[in-house]
Amino acid sequence: MNNICRLYTQEEVFYLDTNSENNLDTRGVPIMGLTSEEVRKRIDNGQTNHTDISTQKTVGQIVKSNLLTYFNLIFLILTVLLCIVGSFRNLTFLPVIIGNTVIGIFQELRAKKTLDKMSMLNAPHSIVVRDGEQQQIQSEELVKDDIIILSAGNQICADATVLSGSISVNEALLTGESDEIKKKSGDRLMSGSFVVSGQCYAKLDKVGNESYISQLTAQAKAMGDGEQSEMIRYINKLVKWVGIIIIPVGIILFCQAYIMNGETFKKSVVSMVAAVLGMIPEGLYLLTTVALALSTIRLAKKQVLLHDMKSIETLARVDVLCVDKTGTITEPGMQVTELVISGRCGDAEMDKRAFAHLLADYSAVIEDNNATMEAIRSYVAKNEIEKGSRTLLKTQPFTSANKYSKVSFVEGDYMLGAPEFIMKDRYEEISEEIEEYQSKGYRVLLMAESGVSYIENNDDKDADDSKNINGEKSGEASIGSVRPLGGISPIGYIVLSNPIRENAESTFTYFKEQGVAIKVISGDNPATVSEVAKRAGIDGAENYVDASTLASEKDITEAVDKYTVFGRVTPKQKQLIVRALQKQKHTVAMTGDGVNDILAMKDADCSIAMASGSEAAAQAAQTVLLDSDFGRMPYVVFEGRQVVNNIQRSASLFLVKNIFSLLMAIFSAIFAITYPLEPSQISLISMFTIGLPGFLLALEPNRNRIEGNFMVNVMLKALPAGLTDVLSVGALVICGQVFNLPSEDIATAGTMLLAVVGFMIIIKISHPFNKMKYGVLLINIVGLLFCGLFLGRLFAIESISSICFLLMVVFAFAAESMFRYLTLFVEKLSSFFGDEKNRKKIKRKIRKYNIFK
Repeated sequence: MNNICRLYTQEEVFYLDTNSENNLDTRGVPIMGLTSEEVRKRIDNGQTNHTDISTQKTVGQIVKSNLLTYFNLIFLILTVLLCIVGSFRNLTFLPVIIGNTVIGIFQELRAKKTLDKMSMLNAPHSIVVRDGEQQQIQSEELVKDDIIILSAGNQICADATVLSGSISVNEALLTGESDEIKKKSGDRLMSGSFVVSGQCYAKLDKVGNESYISQLTAQAKAMGDGEQSEMIRYINKLVKWVGIIIIPVGIILFCQAYIMNGETFKKSVVSMVAAVLGMIPEGLYLLTTVALALSTIRLAKKQVLLHDMKSIETLARVDVLCVDKTGTITEPGMQVTELVISGRCGDAEMDKRAFAHLLADYSAVIEDNNATMEAIRSYVAKNEIEKGSRTLLKTQPFTSANKYSKVSFVEGDYMLGAPEFIMKDRYEEISEEIEEYQSKGYRVLLMAESGVSYIENNDDKDADDSKNINGEKSGEASIGSVRPLGGISPIGYIVLSNPIRENAESTFTYFKEQGVAIKVISGDNPATVSEVAKRAGIDGAENYVDASTLASEKDITEAVDKYTVFGRVTPKQKQLIVRALQKQKHTVAMTGDGVNDILAMKDADCSIAMASGSEAAAQAAQTVLLDSDFGRMPYVVFEGRQVVNNIQRSASLFLVKNIFSLLMAIFSAIFAITYPLEPSQISLISMFTIGLPGFLLALEPNRNRIEGNFMVNVMLKALPAGLTDVLSVGALVICGQVFNLPSEDIATAGTMLLAVVGFMIIIKISHPFNKMKYGVLLINIVGLLFCGLFLGRLFAIESISSICFLLMVVFAFAAESMFRYLTLFVEKLSSFFGDEKNRKKIKRKIRKYNIFK
């Protein structure tokens, strides 16, 4: 007997309703599972649950994505052209490009190594039966025909067949339908779905790349890499358009210099290379990659695992944070505070002692292993409450839809769960008894006896013997006559409490100060949740609603504006609340720790899971708090803001060069002049007014809230400086021609002029100044002066005539005024068009006069 498939026929599978702790079926026969030898053979045959599909890049992909790029190809072509004409001095951009590539690869590999270590620790695990013993192994190490034990909170890791027991699963991640589906012996389980309640043994049929979820993932991967964040999307668009423009612009400039202006082949190539080099944002992509990689590493050190890099930026933009009560506001563990007999209890013999014994019987046979039932079992064990001798007929596990579980004994049917859902229209009969505890923030469960009781039919000789909770008999009792008990009869209440997290109040106070609205979405009673939220310091916690009264999507849409706390929320309603907030143009983050949160987490702009919660929730989330400390959230937001704000600020430096080079190329083409600068001069300016300050400023702590559109913000900062560069250098070139100044003098003076304007924008974007920013400015000024004085020949910095120097000084002073007034003009223009009233007025005029018709 090597495995369960050999032990049992299909007809005998009911014997597997077993005690999973001891791995025995109902006949006392051990469940062996696969042997070590059989596992080894399947591993050798490649029948493991390892999948080749991953959202993370491999080492090869990281090297390839940094090395084999479109712009690196352009740089290679430019290098070859400069070598052909013998202009080796102008290859000064090569060390920068090589350094960019190496740093990009190094930082991505470093971030990957950090995430791989954390992902390994946080990888999904499964309980498997091998050699007759239960083992916990990583889900990737499972093999075909393994026997696994599934229970509430587990994500089904491979296609399987239920051999024994019953579970309720949610296949919403695969089918889009949120209904809970009951699975019993012989039913198929699809990988990717998750267990809501119950427990079962299942045999793995299709593992690894053959599984259903792997095939879906492969299709999704073939369609693209998924949605990108706003910042990455705009940077990609910028790079794409620059890549399209540089080829025709380069050809036009070369033809004009060589054919129309009669320049030498060498001079024509050098001027064309300078223009193209200036238009390429070679450091911007590196800056973004490095900033995100460093941020990922910093978050990892704070026990925050990122499944998706985009979540860094999204979290920084969040203006509504949806949280669950349990595990987020409160500690994940629950505890039974007391047992209370209901004043409506019709059983005269029922007292606290009898109630406790009934609770012990109930918790011993029900298959649920959620936090509530674990708290009840802990209470029973701690108080050494003995089980009775009630004979089990059947169980109905807890579901998020019903919000109660049910156990049928021969002696009676009992229900345990949310009082409103058990009593329904009779809830008012017991509401006063419960409200006393709910007003103090306790969670209250009702134990009730349902309207019928099953009586054993002893005349049926063929009936299987019943199995009592002590496991003395096996099989299923037959059901004879029924005796009505007059509907639902309350017995008593289980009062539970969750300690509020120590740092909850300070965390929510921070979000309030940052203008982030909090929505508490819970399956518990709204009054209880409201009280807990008040104690946690959540603003507006007194505004609560029972979600069971929200019958339509329209009701939910109206409710999200009016209420802060939502109680008795179903998983589907959580999803609808998130969608309603998104329709109102909010950026929504959803935190959770249970399977009932997954639907909402998948729809949210950013999802955060507590590692102490269900495995399925942790795998579905973009961000996982490995220490399950919600107090980490402010730090995660800080990190996101630092990345986006600093990249946004530094990107404006890179864009200044691109704007100048593009407009200068157009200026040269219109006025039939040769592009005035050399590649080495462009490299010098890029190094000390763009690249180095951009990277240094990106490391500065920045906790300002992100506002506006990424590209609009970048353009508003870059456009005044870019226009100032073009106007001042263009005027210098025209004056140089009027005074018949040598082209080398004009190029040197133009380089100095660009440096002056470059430092102007560094000063502008660095406000308010601190020691670090003064240091950045000083380092770059000293670096530029050193290169100009001691490495002048390398960077084509020549001594210039007194007339040229005087022109350069005049245009430098003019550039300062020009930059200041252009900045004010752009800001006024932005303010005008940013005003909602002005935008509506412009739209009305466009419609009235048919401007674009």
